[in-house]
Amino acid sequence: MYNYIIKGGTKLSGEVDVAGSKNATLPILAATILNGKVSKLYNVPDISDVKITIKILESLRMQSEKRQKEIGD
Repeated sequence: MYNYIIKGGTKLSGEVDVAGSKNATLPILAATILNGKVSKLYNVPDISDVKITIKILESLRMQSEKRQKEIGD
C-alpha cells in the first residue's frame, strides 16, 4: 500500500470532464468532501450506489442538492 504526502502552497482549481459512469462518479463524490467549497457535478447517474455514497457523505456533514438538468445546461 502507498502513502501520499501532499504539501500545499499552490491552490488547485479548474474543471475536469469525465464520463457519467458509476466508476467515475463515486471517487469524485468522495473527493468533493476535501474541497471545502461548492463542487458541481453534472451527468451523475441516478443509481443506488450514488445515492448511498451521498448519504454516507452527508453523515460526514456534506450538504448536497440534486437539480434536474435544464435545457441549455
